[in-house]
Amino acid sequence: MKRLTLLRHAKSDWLDRSLRDFDRPLNARGLKGARAMGFYAAEKKMVFDAVVASPAVRVTETIDHFETAYGQTLHPDWDRRIYLASSVTLIDVLRGVDDSANHVLMVGHNPGLEDLVFDLVPDDGSSPLRDVVEEKFPTAALAIMDIAIDHWSELDNRTAKLIEVTRPRDLDPELGPQDDD
Repeated sequence: MKRLTLLRHAKSDWLDRSLRDFDRPLNARGLKGARAMGFYAAEKKMVFDAVVASPAVRVTETIDHFETAYGQTLHPDWDRRIYLASSVTLIDVLRGVDDSANHVLMVGHNPGLEDLVFDLVPDDGSSPLRDVVEEKFPTAALAIMDIAIDHWSELDNRTAKLIEVTRPRDLDPELGPQDDD
């Protein structure tokens, strides 16, 4: 059994329109959301054996603030393929993870992360949490899946069970939807 936790980057700043998409930092709400999710992961005693992440600025800043609240350094494997990747590409990245890692944290972007949930979790009515992701997988949200495989190379569509979805607003109502979403 393998476990995969997906973390979407926190809310980014759109004020400086001259920045490339890759270089957009987090805004104040994003900083707060990343920290809230880090505190949550620490409280739940989540332990990650490997971290794979997009090198985009909003992801690196999400990880920095998540780590501060989590209380542990994550040592991500920065993989440019994750930046704005499709679900197919994300599955390829995960298939390359060392099998010694039983719990992987992937930090990246939508729509790829959301689509990854849709591809990995069967759409057969057995997962009410899948409906939560279909409604919206907002910035700084976590999705945790258990996958009945022994080797990451075996990862394939419809092999996962979605066991948890946590959004920043579930932890702090001030981090819920606002007019700027």
